[in-house]
Amino acid sequence: MTSAEISLDAAVLHDLEAAIQREWLITNGIGGYASGTVTGINTRRYHGLLVAALDPPLGRTVMLAKVDEVVSVAGQDFAIGANEFRPDVIHPQGYALLNSFHLEGQVPVFGYNVGPSVLEKRIWMAHGRNTTYVAYTHRSGSEPLALTVRLFTALRDFHGLMRGSDHARPAVTIHDTTYATVTAHEIESPLHLILAEGGRFEAREEWYWNYVYRVERERALDFMEDLYHPVDFTVELAPGESAYLIASGEPLENIEHDAPRALRTEQERIGALLRQAAIDPLDDPMGAQLVVAADQFLVQRTLAEGERSLTVIAGYPWFGDWGRDAMISLPGLTLATNRSDAAKGLLRTFAAYVSEGMIPNRFPDVGEVPEYNTVDATLWYFQALHVYLEETRDYKLLRELLPTLKDIVHHYHSGTRYNIHVDPADGLVWAGEPGVQLTWMDVKAGDWLPTPRIGKPVEIQALWYNALRLLERWCNAAEEPVEEIPEWRALIEQHFMDRFWQEEGGHLYDVIDGPDGNDPALRPNQVLALSLPHALVPDDKARQVLDAVTETLLTPVGLRSLAPGDEQYRGHYGGSLWDREGSYHNGTVWGWLIGPYLDALLRYSNDTAAAKAVLQGLVAHMTDGALGTMSEVFDGDPPHAPRGCYAQAWSVAEVLRHWRALAV
Repeated sequence: MTSAEISLDAAVLHDLEAAIQREWLITNGIGGYASGTVTGINTRRYHGLLVAALDPPLGRTVMLAKVDEVVSVAGQDFAIGANEFRPDVIHPQGYALLNSFHLEGQVPVFGYNVGPSVLEKRIWMAHGRNTTYVAYTHRSGSEPLALTVRLFTALRDFHGLMRGSDHARPAVTIHDTTYATVTAHEIESPLHLILAEGGRFEAREEWYWNYVYRVERERALDFMEDLYHPVDFTVELAPGESAYLIASGEPLENIEHDAPRALRTEQERIGALLRQAAIDPLDDPMGAQLVVAADQFLVQRTLAEGERSLTVIAGYPWFGDWGRDAMISLPGLTLATNRSDAAKGLLRTFAAYVSEGMIPNRFPDVGEVPEYNTVDATLWYFQALHVYLEETRDYKLLRELLPTLKDIVHHYHSGTRYNIHVDPADGLVWAGEPGVQLTWMDVKAGDWLPTPRIGKPVEIQALWYNALRLLERWCNAAEEPVEEIPEWRALIEQHFMDRFWQEEGGHLYDVIDGPDGNDPALRPNQVLALSLPHALVPDDKARQVLDAVTETLLTPVGLRSLAPGDEQYRGHYGGSLWDREGSYHNGTVWGWLIGPYLDALLRYSNDTAAAKAVLQGLVAHMTDGALGTMSEVFDGDPPHAPRGCYAQAWSVAEVLRHWRALAV
């Protein structure tokens, strides 16, 4: 287990505005999760104690939304729950009794001062199961305490909101004092509620109205919900005693009823991950926490009837598994944690779905057609494979994949979906169609494309060139014919700098040959022409690019997506959908970009002290947003508040990759 490096003291916990921004996340390895704020107030529609992946890794459903507790001890009652209701009412205010919080691995631990006693609360999930456990332990004090826990359900898709009515009451069945079920006709699986180590259920069957989710309000979305209160459970705890609530969307026979054993199983699993990663949590607690965070994104999915494979959840709470994110994240999530078998599984899985020279952008559910609307995901596949081969020397896998790799480059050269093809005049990849976003700057709002990037984007050329160089080397090693690859590569070398260098700005164009000509905007995409194994930029020009990026785009939490001062720059990511989408790649900071930036910094300056300082800024974020993990994006303007998904795979992966390499 990791040490309590991720911890909050009473000063933060009692400050509502500070504490309500701190979120915790638990995952179950199949796409389900539990999440909330340390205050106990749900601020998102996506928060819940059991958000089950009923069609793993998707089909995410808020089953148990929250619990509110009341503790009675020494003749006094203490409400330790907390909610925000309309109009701007916080009730109760149990966070004022919260005196400690820390993470044990991914398990949040809350300590409440209740009169002369301390009540400790732990939450965890069963790995591979849609089951959440909540443990209550009477940690100190000489008198027994009585605990009443009110349970609140939503039983809805996690993107939706529940509005209560007498016609939409879930069915509540108390089978005996320690087992109850709650069923809604919209949800195939019932919510099983089980008590371990004492206690009893009592029916309540009532609605609570007008919960306010402040983050949804900030995002200009519907932000109020009603929750159903099906049952309470009550229990008396002597000092040192514990009680356990189990909430599950699993068939009853798949639920582990022994809660202490379930906790030991999760602790042993995390311990095994850390041993496999060869990391000592006492020597490197933040590195250990990054390893735990990395594991949260690696999940199982069904490819065909009865066939299971590993994939990568791009981000919590709302993203699914995406090809681009998986390939960029693979080195950090798997190889930096000594999980090469997981890397191999991912590479094989995506290779099996190559079509017309492309891997899927959105991975298919069973029976669905994959989506291939990306120009860069397939080229990132070559980079992921390269790192895997450097780590493992698994040339058997290389020989297995070589026909697929050759097929990819020939499709890219001759032409594939979305007008992706090589321009024979300069050897560069041209891509794009009206209304389609193919690069990682892929936001689209209605028919509006804030960053269309049709033409020849700079990072696509860097990725294409590296794919050719790598394939040429792999063919030579396997004594396979290289065919036209050397000629294609040489054409890029001849023309890239002439086409992309802009002397006046001292950096590269972002896109050339687009509908409006060449785009001179200073964006971070050009860093990939410096950071990938085979650089396309001469050293003197590369240092100019690096200086320009450092001066204008670098922040303590990543790289801005556009330079301040550009007329398109937006320094705050928030507001309506149109406001958010307009700023998403026009100034918003992206954490994952710190990976290629540090690759370039170390290549051209070898300044490890500067690289470590950059990493420390990002690691500090692990205590001010989603605790123990890293956000998707941040405001471009200081203080660079975290935004978007509160846990993002490639943010964690790129920081972990460099953290391990630099032994910070």
